[in-house]
Amino acid sequence: MFAYFSSLDPGALARSLPGNVAQGLIWGIMALGVFITFRLLDFADLTVDGSLATGGAVAVMLIRGGVHPALALVFAFLAGMLAGLVTGLLHTLLGIPGILASILTQISLYSVNLGIMGKANQGINVDQYPLVASLRYVTGDMTTRVVFFAGIIIGCLVLIAILYWFFGTELGGAIRTTGCNPNMARAQGISTNFMKVLALMLSNGLVGLCGGLYAQYQGSADVNMGRGAIVIGLAAVIIGEVLFAKLCSGRSMAFAYTMIAVVIGAIIYYMVIAVVLWLKMPQDYMKLFSAVVVACFLAIPYLKGKYGRKRKAVPGK
Repeated sequence: MFAYFSSLDPGALARSLPGNVAQGLIWGIMALGVFITFRLLDFADLTVDGSLATGGAVAVMLIRGGVHPALALVFAFLAGMLAGLVTGLLHTLLGIPGILASILTQISLYSVNLGIMGKANQGINVDQYPLVASLRYVTGDMTTRVVFFAGIIIGCLVLIAILYWFFGTELGGAIRTTGCNPNMARAQGISTNFMKVLALMLSNGLVGLCGGLYAQYQGSADVNMGRGAIVIGLAAVIIGEVLFAKLCSGRSMAFAYTMIAVVIGAIIYYMVIAVVLWLKMPQDYMKLFSAVVVACFLAIPYLKGKYGRKRKAVPGK
Protein backbone atom coordinates (compact mmCIF):
# COMPACT_ATOMS: atom_id res chain seq x y z
CA MET A 1 0.00 0.00 0.00
CA PHE A 2 2.82 2.38 0.91
CA ALA A 3 4.60 1.58 -2.33
CA TYR A 4 1.42 2.32 -4.28
CA PHE A 5 0.87 5.76 -2.74
CA SER A 6 4.54 6.63 -2.94
CA SER A 7 4.44 5.94 -6.68
CA LEU A 8 1.79 8.63 -7.21
CA ASP A 9 3.16 11.95 -8.45
CA PRO A 10 1.16 15.02 -7.31
CA GLY A 11 2.98 17.07 -9.91
CA ALA A 12 1.61 14.89 -12.69
CA LEU A 13 -1.93 15.47 -11.41
CA ALA A 14 -1.35 19.23 -11.27
CA ARG A 15 -0.01 19.24 -14.83
CA SER A 16 -3.03 17.34 -16.14
CA LEU A 17 -5.66 19.58 -14.53
CA PRO A 18 -5.50 22.51 -17.03
CA GLY A 19 -6.23 20.12 -19.89
CA ASN A 20 -9.12 18.57 -17.98
CA VAL A 21 -10.56 21.99 -17.13
CA ALA A 22 -10.37 22.92 -20.82
CA GLN A 23 -12.18 19.72 -21.79
CA GLY A 24 -14.78 20.39 -19.10
CA LEU A 25 -15.47 23.85 -20.51
CA ILE A 26 -15.83 22.49 -24.04
CA TRP A 27 -18.04 19.58 -22.99
CA GLY A 28 -20.01 21.99 -20.83
CA ILE A 29 -21.47 23.35 -24.07
CA MET A 30 -22.71 19.86 -24.89
CA ALA A 31 -24.07 19.55 -21.34
CA LEU A 32 -26.14 22.69 -21.91
CA GLY A 33 -27.73 20.94 -24.89
CA VAL A 34 -28.48 17.88 -22.76
CA PHE A 35 -29.91 20.16 -20.07
CA ILE A 36 -32.42 21.59 -22.55
CA THR A 37 -33.83 18.20 -23.52
CA PHE A 38 -33.39 16.37 -20.24
CA ARG A 39 -34.59 19.05 -17.83
CA LEU A 40 -36.64 21.56 -19.84
CA LEU A 41 -38.27 19.25 -22.35
CA ASP A 42 -38.28 16.04 -20.27
CA PHE A 43 -37.07 14.20 -23.39
CA ALA A 44 -34.56 11.33 -23.30
CA ASP A 45 -32.48 12.31 -26.34
CA LEU A 46 -29.71 9.92 -27.33
CA THR A 47 -29.08 11.78 -30.59
CA VAL A 48 -26.16 13.57 -28.93
CA ASP A 49 -23.84 10.58 -29.32
CA GLY A 50 -24.15 11.00 -33.07
CA SER A 51 -24.65 14.75 -33.47
CA LEU A 52 -21.45 15.54 -31.54
CA ALA A 53 -19.45 13.51 -34.03
CA THR A 54 -21.38 15.16 -36.87
CA GLY A 55 -20.41 18.60 -35.63
CA GLY A 56 -16.78 17.52 -35.40
CA ALA A 57 -16.81 15.93 -38.86
CA VAL A 58 -18.37 18.99 -40.50
CA ALA A 59 -15.97 21.39 -38.79
CA VAL A 60 -12.85 19.40 -39.65
CA MET A 61 -13.76 18.86 -43.29
CA LEU A 62 -14.65 22.52 -43.78
CA ILE A 63 -11.38 23.60 -42.17
CA ARG A 64 -9.47 21.23 -44.42
CA GLY A 65 -11.38 22.76 -47.34
CA GLY A 66 -10.19 26.28 -46.51
CA VAL A 67 -13.02 27.58 -44.29
CA HIS A 68 -11.94 29.63 -41.25
CA PRO A 69 -12.16 27.50 -38.05
CA ALA A 70 -14.47 30.01 -36.37
CA LEU A 71 -16.89 29.95 -39.30
CA ALA A 72 -16.69 26.15 -39.37
CA LEU A 73 -18.16 26.15 -35.85
CA VAL A 74 -21.27 27.89 -37.21
CA PHE A 75 -21.77 25.09 -39.72
CA ALA A 76 -21.13 22.51 -36.98
CA PHE A 77 -23.97 24.13 -35.01
CA LEU A 78 -26.25 24.00 -38.06
CA ALA A 79 -25.34 20.35 -38.70
CA GLY A 80 -26.28 19.52 -35.12
CA MET A 81 -29.58 21.36 -35.55
CA LEU A 82 -30.31 19.27 -38.63
CA ALA A 83 -29.74 16.09 -36.63
CA GLY A 84 -32.11 17.35 -33.96
CA LEU A 85 -34.67 18.17 -36.64
CA VAL A 86 -34.61 14.57 -37.87
CA THR A 87 -35.19 13.23 -34.35
CA GLY A 88 -37.97 15.74 -33.80
CA LEU A 89 -39.78 14.86 -37.02
CA LEU A 90 -39.48 11.13 -36.37
CA HIS A 91 -41.08 11.70 -32.99
CA THR A 92 -43.77 14.24 -33.84
CA LEU A 93 -44.77 13.35 -37.43
CA LEU A 94 -44.33 9.60 -37.34
CA GLY A 95 -45.29 9.03 -33.73
CA ILE A 96 -42.10 7.15 -32.84
CA PRO A 97 -41.34 7.27 -29.10
CA GLY A 98 -38.70 9.86 -28.28
CA ILE A 99 -35.97 7.54 -27.10
CA LEU A 100 -36.40 5.26 -30.13
CA ALA A 101 -36.46 8.21 -32.53
CA SER A 102 -33.19 9.51 -31.07
CA ILE A 103 -31.59 6.05 -31.29
CA LEU A 104 -32.59 5.77 -34.96
CA THR A 105 -31.04 9.16 -35.70
CA GLN A 106 -27.92 8.31 -33.74
CA ILE A 107 -27.41 5.06 -35.67
CA SER A 108 -28.01 6.82 -38.99
CA LEU A 109 -25.50 9.53 -38.17
CA TYR A 110 -22.70 6.98 -37.99
CA SER A 111 -23.03 6.38 -41.73
CA VAL A 112 -23.58 10.07 -42.39
CA ASN A 113 -20.38 10.95 -40.54
CA LEU A 114 -18.45 8.35 -42.52
CA GLY A 115 -19.81 9.91 -45.68
CA ILE A 116 -18.82 13.41 -44.59
CA MET A 117 -15.23 12.47 -43.76
CA GLY A 118 -14.71 9.71 -46.33
CA LYS A 119 -13.14 7.50 -43.66
CA ALA A 120 -13.32 6.84 -39.94
CA ASN A 121 -11.25 9.89 -38.92
CA GLN A 122 -9.68 13.04 -40.29
CA GLY A 123 -7.01 15.19 -38.69
CA ILE A 124 -6.13 18.88 -38.64
CA ASN A 125 -2.94 20.52 -37.41
CA VAL A 126 -2.74 23.71 -35.37
CA ASP A 127 0.42 24.60 -37.31
CA GLN A 128 -1.54 24.65 -40.57
CA TYR A 129 -4.80 26.25 -39.43
CA PRO A 130 -5.67 29.07 -36.96
CA LEU A 131 -7.75 26.80 -34.76
CA VAL A 132 -10.12 28.30 -32.19
CA ALA A 133 -9.14 25.67 -29.63
CA SER A 134 -6.19 23.33 -29.38
CA LEU A 135 -4.46 21.21 -26.75
CA ARG A 136 -1.27 23.07 -27.64
CA TYR A 137 -2.81 26.28 -26.31
CA VAL A 138 -3.19 24.58 -22.93
CA THR A 139 0.36 23.24 -22.88
CA GLY A 140 1.90 26.43 -24.30
CA ASP A 141 3.36 29.41 -22.47
CA MET A 142 1.46 31.26 -19.76
CA THR A 143 0.25 34.05 -22.06
CA THR A 144 -1.19 31.54 -24.52
CA ARG A 145 -2.91 29.67 -21.67
CA VAL A 146 -4.45 32.82 -20.20
CA VAL A 147 -5.74 34.00 -23.58
CA PHE A 148 -7.19 30.57 -24.37
CA PHE A 149 -8.94 30.07 -21.05
CA ALA A 150 -10.20 33.65 -20.97
CA GLY A 151 -11.60 33.27 -24.46
CA ILE A 152 -13.37 29.98 -23.83
CA ILE A 153 -14.78 31.12 -20.47
CA ILE A 154 -16.10 34.32 -22.02
CA GLY A 155 -17.53 32.28 -24.88
CA CYS A 156 -19.40 30.00 -22.47
CA LEU A 157 -20.74 32.98 -20.52
CA VAL A 158 -21.93 34.68 -23.72
CA LEU A 159 -23.62 31.45 -24.80
CA ILE A 160 -25.34 31.16 -21.40
CA ALA A 161 -26.46 34.80 -21.63
CA ILE A 162 -27.98 34.17 -25.07
CA LEU A 163 -29.80 31.08 -23.82
CA TYR A 164 -31.02 32.96 -20.74
CA TRP A 165 -32.40 35.70 -22.97
CA PHE A 166 -33.99 33.23 -25.40
CA PHE A 167 -35.77 31.20 -22.74
CA GLY A 168 -37.09 34.44 -21.31
CA THR A 169 -38.86 35.25 -24.57
CA GLU A 170 -42.35 34.08 -25.46
CA LEU A 171 -40.96 31.35 -27.71
CA GLY A 172 -38.52 30.10 -25.09
CA GLY A 173 -41.23 30.21 -22.44
CA ALA A 174 -43.44 28.09 -24.68
CA ILE A 175 -40.70 25.45 -24.86
CA ARG A 176 -40.41 25.40 -21.07
CA THR A 177 -44.19 25.18 -20.71
CA THR A 178 -44.31 22.30 -23.18
CA GLY A 179 -41.78 20.35 -21.13
CA CYS A 180 -43.45 21.20 -17.83
CA ASN A 181 -47.10 20.60 -18.74
CA PRO A 182 -47.90 19.66 -22.36
CA ASN A 183 -51.66 19.58 -21.74
CA MET A 184 -51.69 23.11 -20.35
CA ALA A 185 -49.47 24.26 -23.21
CA ARG A 186 -51.92 22.89 -25.77
CA ALA A 187 -54.79 24.52 -23.90
CA GLN A 188 -52.97 27.85 -24.28
CA GLY A 189 -52.76 27.36 -28.04
CA ILE A 190 -49.10 26.32 -28.10
CA SER A 191 -48.05 23.86 -30.80
CA THR A 192 -46.26 21.37 -28.56
CA ASN A 193 -44.95 19.36 -31.51
CA PHE A 194 -43.28 22.43 -32.98
CA MET A 195 -41.77 23.32 -29.59
CA LYS A 196 -40.37 19.81 -29.19
CA VAL A 197 -38.76 19.96 -32.62
CA LEU A 198 -37.36 23.43 -31.94
CA ALA A 199 -35.92 22.40 -28.56
CA LEU A 200 -34.32 19.29 -30.08
CA MET A 201 -32.79 21.40 -32.83
CA LEU A 202 -31.39 23.92 -30.36
CA SER A 203 -30.09 21.18 -28.08
CA ASN A 204 -28.32 19.26 -30.82
CA GLY A 205 -27.07 22.50 -32.33
CA LEU A 206 -25.17 23.12 -29.08
CA VAL A 207 -23.94 19.53 -29.15
CA GLY A 208 -22.74 19.97 -32.73
CA LEU A 209 -20.97 23.20 -31.73
CA CYS A 210 -19.27 21.30 -28.92
CA GLY A 211 -18.25 18.60 -31.39
CA GLY A 212 -16.71 21.14 -33.75
CA LEU A 213 -14.82 22.81 -30.91
CA TYR A 214 -13.65 19.52 -29.42
CA ALA A 215 -12.46 18.25 -32.81
CA GLN A 216 -10.29 21.36 -33.10
CA TYR A 217 -9.07 20.90 -29.54
CA GLN A 218 -7.93 17.31 -30.06
CA GLY A 219 -6.81 17.90 -33.65
CA SER A 220 -9.09 15.37 -35.32
CA ALA A 221 -12.64 14.17 -35.84
CA ASP A 222 -13.63 10.54 -35.43
CA VAL A 223 -16.89 8.70 -36.04
CA ASN A 224 -16.72 7.36 -32.48
CA MET A 225 -15.84 10.63 -30.74
CA GLY A 226 -19.42 11.06 -29.48
CA ARG A 227 -19.72 7.60 -27.95
CA GLY A 228 -20.84 7.98 -24.34
CA ALA A 229 -21.49 11.72 -24.73
CA ILE A 230 -24.95 11.41 -23.21
CA VAL A 231 -23.40 9.97 -20.03
CA ILE A 232 -20.99 12.88 -19.74
CA GLY A 233 -23.81 15.36 -20.40
CA LEU A 234 -26.05 13.79 -17.77
CA ALA A 235 -23.15 13.67 -15.32
CA ALA A 236 -22.52 17.39 -15.80
CA VAL A 237 -26.21 18.26 -15.36
CA ILE A 238 -26.66 16.11 -12.25
CA ILE A 239 -23.36 17.13 -10.61
CA GLY A 240 -24.11 20.80 -11.19
CA GLU A 241 -27.64 20.52 -9.81
CA VAL A 242 -26.64 18.48 -6.76
CA LEU A 243 -23.66 20.61 -5.74
CA PHE A 244 -25.27 23.98 -6.46
CA ALA A 245 -28.90 23.23 -5.61
CA LYS A 246 -29.22 26.10 -3.14
CA LEU A 247 -27.65 28.59 -5.56
CA CYS A 248 -29.95 27.44 -8.38
CA SER A 249 -33.26 27.84 -6.57
CA GLY A 250 -35.23 30.72 -5.14
CA ARG A 251 -33.22 33.45 -6.89
CA SER A 252 -34.15 35.99 -9.53
CA MET A 253 -31.63 34.55 -12.02
CA ALA A 254 -31.89 30.91 -10.92
CA PHE A 255 -32.13 29.68 -14.52
CA ALA A 256 -28.85 31.40 -15.47
CA TYR A 257 -27.17 30.07 -12.32
CA THR A 258 -28.37 26.57 -13.20
CA MET A 259 -26.78 26.73 -16.65
CA ILE A 260 -23.52 27.98 -15.13
CA ALA A 261 -23.70 25.11 -12.63
CA VAL A 262 -24.10 22.66 -15.53
CA VAL A 263 -20.86 23.89 -17.13
CA ILE A 264 -19.08 23.75 -13.76
CA GLY A 265 -20.47 20.21 -13.38
CA ALA A 266 -18.71 19.23 -16.61
CA ILE A 267 -15.44 20.68 -15.30
CA ILE A 268 -15.81 18.79 -12.01
CA TYR A 269 -16.55 15.59 -13.92
CA TYR A 270 -13.31 15.85 -15.89
CA MET A 271 -11.34 16.76 -12.79
CA VAL A 272 -12.67 13.60 -11.11
CA ILE A 273 -11.65 11.64 -14.19
CA ALA A 274 -8.17 13.16 -13.91
CA VAL A 275 -7.93 12.01 -10.29
CA VAL A 276 -9.07 8.51 -11.22
CA LEU A 277 -6.44 8.27 -13.97
CA TRP A 278 -3.83 9.68 -11.58
CA LEU A 279 -4.70 6.87 -9.15
CA LYS A 280 -3.75 4.46 -11.96
CA MET A 281 -7.18 2.93 -12.31
CA PRO A 282 -7.56 0.76 -15.45
CA GLN A 283 -8.65 2.94 -18.37
CA ASP A 284 -10.71 0.04 -19.74
CA TYR A 285 -13.21 0.68 -16.92
CA MET A 286 -13.64 4.43 -17.46
CA LYS A 287 -17.09 4.06 -19.04
CA LEU A 288 -18.18 1.94 -16.09
CA PHE A 289 -16.85 4.54 -13.71
CA SER A 290 -18.70 7.30 -15.59
CA ALA A 291 -21.96 5.38 -15.27
CA VAL A 292 -21.35 4.83 -11.55
CA VAL A 293 -20.69 8.56 -11.03
CA VAL A 294 -23.95 9.48 -12.79
CA ALA A 295 -25.90 6.86 -10.82
CA CYS A 296 -24.48 8.13 -7.52
CA PHE A 297 -25.33 11.76 -8.20
CA LEU A 298 -28.79 10.80 -9.49
CA ALA A 299 -29.42 8.95 -6.24
CA ILE A 300 -28.21 11.73 -3.93
CA PRO A 301 -31.39 13.92 -4.13
CA TYR A 302 -33.62 10.89 -3.52
CA LEU A 303 -31.55 9.62 -0.61
CA LYS A 304 -31.36 13.09 0.94
CA GLY A 305 -35.13 13.45 0.71
CA LYS A 306 -35.74 9.98 2.09
CA TYR A 307 -33.30 10.49 4.98
CA GLY A 308 -34.73 13.94 5.70
CA ARG A 309 -38.27 12.57 5.92
CA LYS A 310 -37.14 9.85 8.33
CA ARG A 311 -35.44 12.37 10.58
CA LYS A 312 -38.58 14.51 10.70
CA ALA A 313 -40.67 11.45 11.54
CA VAL A 314 -38.53 10.61 14.57
CA PRO A 315 -39.46 12.74 17.65
CA GLY A 316 -36.67 14.89 18.98
CA LYS A 317 -34.68 14.77 15.76
